Amino acid sequence: MHRIRICFRDTEFEHDIFELIRAFWPEAVFTIHYDDTEESGEEEAPDLSFTVFRTEKEYCIEQSEGERKLIRVPVVEGQSADGQNALLSCAANHRPADAGERVRRHALRKEQKDLLKTELYGYLAERSGRTLPWGDLTGIRPVKLVMGMLDEGMTNPEAAAAMRDRYKVSTKKAALAVAIANRERDILKGIDFDHGLSLYAGIPFCPSICLYCSFSSYPLKIWEKRVDEYLDALCREARETAEMIRDTGREMHSIYIGGGTPTTLSPDQLRRLLDTLTGLFWEKGVREFTVEAGRPDSITADKLKAIREFPVTRISVNPQTMNQETLDLIGRRHTVEQVEKAYFLARECGFDNINMDLIVGLPGETRTMVEHTLERMEELSPDSLTVHSLAVKRAARLNIFKDEYSEMTFENNQEILDLTMQSAYRMGMSPYYLYRQKNMKGNFENVGYAKVDKAGIYNILIMEEKEPILALGAGGASKFVLPQENRIERVENVKDVASYIERIDEMIERKRTGIRKWL
Repeated sequence: MHRIRICFRDTEFEHDIFELIRAFWPEAVFTIHYDDTEESGEEEAPDLSFTVFRTEKEYCIEQSEGERKLIRVPVVEGQSADGQNALLSCAANHRPADAGERVRRHALRKEQKDLLKTELYGYLAERSGRTLPWGDLTGIRPVKLVMGMLDEGMTNPEAAAAMRDRYKVSTKKAALAVAIANRERDILKGIDFDHGLSLYAGIPFCPSICLYCSFSSYPLKIWEKRVDEYLDALCREARETAEMIRDTGREMHSIYIGGGTPTTLSPDQLRRLLDTLTGLFWEKGVREFTVEAGRPDSITADKLKAIREFPVTRISVNPQTMNQETLDLIGRRHTVEQVEKAYFLARECGFDNINMDLIVGLPGETRTMVEHTLERMEELSPDSLTVHSLAVKRAARLNIFKDEYSEMTFENNQEILDLTMQSAYRMGMSPYYLYRQKNMKGNFENVGYAKVDKAGIYNILIMEEKEPILALGAGGASKFVLPQENRIERVENVKDVASYIERIDEMIERKRTGIRKWL
């Protein structure tokens, strides 16, 4: 295992530099410092050591173990530290910076970052002897980048070439990004983003917590006596939020109830939540209303019937895998048979838009096991399929107790992802949205596939960040799109359920302040 030390004497592009280096050595042990004189406290010398600094005319990265290679990138004209500091000073003193100046600085900073990452990627590829499928891209929204190119007038071949040449993206991934960007544009055609909104409501309870999970999820068994208190707070936040946007002239485009697992709620609790959200936010302009049913062990006929009493258009039944030994290992306390039973029950209740989620790269899963899962999926033939590449984040049990799981194998490669795509094609689906996450096994991506007219509109909207999304509940992060300033303003609720309940007045005021700034 590699030991890598990075010293940031200049931190402006710290995140991008770190993520790009880690993408080449995902299993490495990193130590980060901000001063060359800091004691590392390491028992062994690092295998690689980088120092990031800046002079008046250049950004530099020195690789100081063995080769002492110096990456030099000239400072883009106008990308001065003084200009950046001026914007930070405005923020610190609550003075609005000129919108035009913000856009200019953003463009200059992006140009500088791209130059630095291109040079660094070339060195890392040479040093490691490998390339990455998504090139030097470290963000989670590569399709958004392509959408911007197409909106600026590029043709499909020109956008694909830009992804390959400028960002070093592989030919296959560039073609995938362009194909999805075109489908997204077609799906979103006719939606007025300047006068639109979407809504998210989070139910943070689950029957059990999966091994890989890092979401704000809480075991229902421990919290079931406080679920009604949580709904009290959530419904109050919903009522106050509806009042805040009542006279804005905004049209609600999509509503998404996620989690956690929303179907951990009882039928009456589901009715209460859906009645509140429908009464406050449902209108003729709503194109999609999703309830992420999720865990099959939480789905019953009574709950599905309760959901059907409201204008819900889309649900999820998410197995993640159809191999029982893997389900047992990752803490999904249900059987493969329960997955199939929940799916057929949803069909019997009249749901005609059902999504199913899969994860590739789960511990111990081989290609043969993935093929088995896909065969079972094809027998069910859901309306959409979301294929996730396993991402193990810091908060997941699989990472926290990594020594305990050190002997597990994680198999994910392009061949396995191609199998999932071919299976989706056989079910009459094509890709419609894509995103990436940190710590993804194989540095790949998550892809949503859907049949005609069954794509998840909310999924596209949250990835492309084209309109504001109001988020209710513990861990909810509202996003206000400010296109004239080319930025997103986030307003976050606390993640802890007890804190959310006790501090609901504060959460409401946070949202009120965010909406005032946005308007």
